[in-house]
Amino acid sequence: MTVTTTRPDTDLESAAMGAPRRGGVYRVVSRLGSSLVQLFLILVALFWLVPSFGLFVASLRSSQDTAGSGWWTVFIKPAELSFANYSRLLGNDQILDSLWNTVLISVPATLLVVLIAAGAAYAFAWMEFPARDWLFLIVVALIVVPIQVGLIPDAQIFGAIGIFGTVAAAVLFHVAFGLPFAIFLLRNFFIGIPRDLLEAARMDGGKEFTIFRKVVLPLGWPAIASLAIFQFLWVWNDLLVALVFASEAKPITVAMREQTRAFGSNIDIIAPGVFLSMVVPLVVFFAFQRYFVQGVLAGSVK
Repeated sequence: MTVTTTRPDTDLESAAMGAPRRGGVYRVVSRLGSSLVQLFLILVALFWLVPSFGLFVASLRSSQDTAGSGWWTVFIKPAELSFANYSRLLGNDQILDSLWNTVLISVPATLLVVLIAAGAAYAFAWMEFPARDWLFLIVVALIVVPIQVGLIPDAQIFGAIGIFGTVAAAVLFHVAFGLPFAIFLLRNFFIGIPRDLLEAARMDGGKEFTIFRKVVLPLGWPAIASLAIFQFLWVWNDLLVALVFASEAKPITVAMREQTRAFGSNIDIIAPGVFLSMVVPLVVFFAFQRYFVQGVLAGSVK
């Protein structure tokens, strides 16, 4: 006579007992690992900030102090720091004009790209018209066209219509080369909007422009803000397009290049000018940081 014994179902037993308890060693390793990761990220951030901090310190020192010692000596000689360089910089008409020209180029180039791309992206995503897919394929193909290819043809066109070397020429070139990527980015975001939402707006009597303005734009604000940040930073920091098309209205990048070429030791002008040109993009980025993160993470969670 055999006696059979049955084992309890291990899966059911483990499910009933819940998750296994973690030991003290596991908790210590987990906390230590998290602390090490945070420490590593802090060190990387500090490492990347060292050049910017050094530039800021150099902008507060005289050219004699900068030539005589490194910027790190201010920790033992803080009396070397002063805002005299910034006072002279803001009194330099050439630098002030270049900063104003940079604003005149960057702001219109950003706004035009965002507005035109938003309308085109909505059309490619939710409107039916002949050859829509083929036209969108052409737009995507234009993304891979390098800027250098369009310099000479556009220079000839701008020269023929009499705007070569002006702010308008630089703005038009930035808009033309910024639109393909902008349309591609916003179209992929807009197409994720539920169709039922747009159909409900149409049933309520909404026209396409009304739907675009009151439904699509508010929902697409994270992607639009991300696009605006990318476009603004690209235009503000641009040097190649400004050298070719803005010879009569030089932005800050061209002005700093000329200062470096003409006065190689003129660090009391170059350092504060470069740092001032770097502050504006940082302010724009941190002002729209929340929307930028939302735009980057858009579509990652369903």
